[in-house]
Amino acid sequence: MDFFEKRGHKIVPSSSLVPADPTVLFTTAGMQQFSLYLSGEKDVLKEFGNRHLASIQKCVRTGDIEAIGDDTHNVFFEMLGNWSIGEDSQKGYFKEDSIKYAFEFLLDILGLDKEKLLITTFEGKGGIPKDEESVKICLALGFPKERMVTFGMDDNFWGPVGETGPCGPCLEIFYDRGREFGCGREDCGPNCSRCKRFVELWTLVFMKYFKDKRGDYKVLDQRNVDTGMGMERLTAILQNKPSGYETDLFWPIISEIEEMSGKKYEDEELALRIIADHIRAAVFVAAERIIPSNVEKGYVLRRLLRRTICNIKSLEMPENSLVTLARKTISLYKDAYPEVNSNQAEILTIFQNEEEKFGKTLEKGISETISAVSQEDITGRKAFKIYETYGCPLEYIERIAEEKGRKIVDKEGFYEAQKKHQEVSRAGAKKKFGGIGEGATYEATKLHTATHLLHQALREVLGEHVQQMGSDITPQRLRFDFSHPQRMTLEEVKEVEDLVNKKIEGDLKVDRREMSYEEAVRLGALAFFKEKYPDQVTVYSVGGFSKEICAGPHIKRTSELGHFRIIKEESSGAGVRRIRAVLE
Repeated sequence: MDFFEKRGHKIVPSSSLVPADPTVLFTTAGMQQFSLYLSGEKDVLKEFGNRHLASIQKCVRTGDIEAIGDDTHNVFFEMLGNWSIGEDSQKGYFKEDSIKYAFEFLLDILGLDKEKLLITTFEGKGGIPKDEESVKICLALGFPKERMVTFGMDDNFWGPVGETGPCGPCLEIFYDRGREFGCGREDCGPNCSRCKRFVELWTLVFMKYFKDKRGDYKVLDQRNVDTGMGMERLTAILQNKPSGYETDLFWPIISEIEEMSGKKYEDEELALRIIADHIRAAVFVAAERIIPSNVEKGYVLRRLLRRTICNIKSLEMPENSLVTLARKTISLYKDAYPEVNSNQAEILTIFQNEEEKFGKTLEKGISETISAVSQEDITGRKAFKIYETYGCPLEYIERIAEEKGRKIVDKEGFYEAQKKHQEVSRAGAKKKFGGIGEGATYEATKLHTATHLLHQALREVLGEHVQQMGSDITPQRLRFDFSHPQRMTLEEVKEVEDLVNKKIEGDLKVDRREMSYEEAVRLGALAFFKEKYPDQVTVYSVGGFSKEICAGPHIKRTSELGHFRIIKEESSGAGVRRIRAVLE
């Protein structure tokens, strides 16, 4: 940040892990908070007073969960980036300056060995020309031709993050870790699929295009530079460690695990890496006031916590290890990211609840797995049944099987069963979350409308972490499940009830509009079951108070509801509360 600030860049704080873009679950790259400026939809100068920006962005990539344990992937990571937004001949900078900055920072400031760097550029494809200019710039800066390679769309064309958005060819800088990390082949080089010798260190994206919904690439009215470099990979190289886990970013957590488990890192490397990675990611996700659940962001958090708990169990660590490790992680990051400290009580409550709940279920899953493998190998479908019933991840079932001298055969059967289960879940989603159906009685329709008022009232009284987790409506009463880490106080229950009745007495109009899912989210409609929505959705707005994607039906005005009364508030699972209410 010092380097780029001295070169005229404005330092921008990290944005939330929860992005404004409705097509992605989490912030996965530094450029996401600048996407509207990169596409030209917003004026960067009006917002920041500078078209040259730099930041350290916290990111979460869920696609890397299965890769955790190797040297170069993490679920949560910090992305270093610099931007030049809206370049032309009079303002901003593009390829030449961005490449110069990269070489200057890596070689002159950090002191990396130039002989260990390699460059990849875009070879040209799909009507987008080859990036000859970047090659010429690197040659002019004294970088040898023999350490430059070209690749296609998969490797050297970046973006967009979502379905549409700004994108472009990129130049990637790789670091050669040495032959000991290689596959032994003479033709080994950047993007080798057989080894981890060459680490992708810094990506410089030259944004000239916008990908539309049809998949076409159109030239942007402005050109931008977007760069990203992973803190963990860079730290490993600077500290001469095989991975980020051995650096001071992770080692305090790993040392804590060693002490608590009595196991050594070199003996249980994979398990300790998974725990350290997942506990860090889970702390940051929970700091966004996300609650473990079976959908969207909550599902990611639950998956991270349960994989962590399984590995804690395999290392025979003491009870409450999850909470102890969370405290350690918070202590490491509280200065750089104050939100993990200010939300510490909520984070620890979430972790404790999930550990207690899943710990009991896990014991049954272990027993079932041991029973299944006691006589013979276990099929993939049987492994999925255990996973679905007890939440034991596939790799943990495999570990138990191996300890008993067995193995999982037909592993693809696990993924086939998982896919089928997901399809069945989606088919039932409309019934569970889409309301009560067009044939509903007038009384049930009133109660359904009341759930919208209740949902918004809960968010205003308890906080925006509240999300609908399910509902059930009959002509006599409503049942509404929502995310919240602790029991509501009597005062909170009354405040919610009074707020709903205030809106009923206000005789608010209930409006119905058809629109695209993206437009609905952009207009602020609540939508917590993204993967279950069609492209075109219905949005119901109750005055200026509530706005949700919903299949209906609804009444016309809130005055039809009468008086709203909460009859019970109770637990519906770890991190999920349930309200039962009636209209009188």
